[in-house]
Amino acid sequence: MAEFVDSTVREIDARLSELRDEVTRLEAARNALTGGRRARAGATAAPTRRAASRRSSGARGRRGGNTRANQALALVRSRPGITIPEIAKELGIEPNYLYRVMPKLVEQGQVTRRDQGWHPAGETA
Repeated sequence: MAEFVDSTVREIDARLSELRDEVTRLEAARNALTGGRRARAGATAAPTRRAASRRSSGARGRRGGNTRANQALALVRSRPGITIPEIAKELGIEPNYLYRVMPKLVEQGQVTRRDQGWHPAGETA
């Protein structure tokens, strides 16, 4: 019985640690988006934690792998001339994110922009 309790407590402690790391990442993302502004009236905000605590805890950084860029590239290839608002609607995200992603795809030689639309690189007009 004592072994069961000990293993359960260890699992709970591990999960609490994961949740603390997630809170830290979410707070950092929120602060990056809002410039550190306080929450609007009536909204609740968790207490902030130092980014250093996340680094020292061994938490992983970003999870992605250019997933949104790959999804956007696939849409451009399937629908040449697609616009950023159209891509955003298809992906279910805000368009402002794509204004950072698309220029990176241009730098990588994956897409080009003509008029208001995006086209696969190498596509003739």
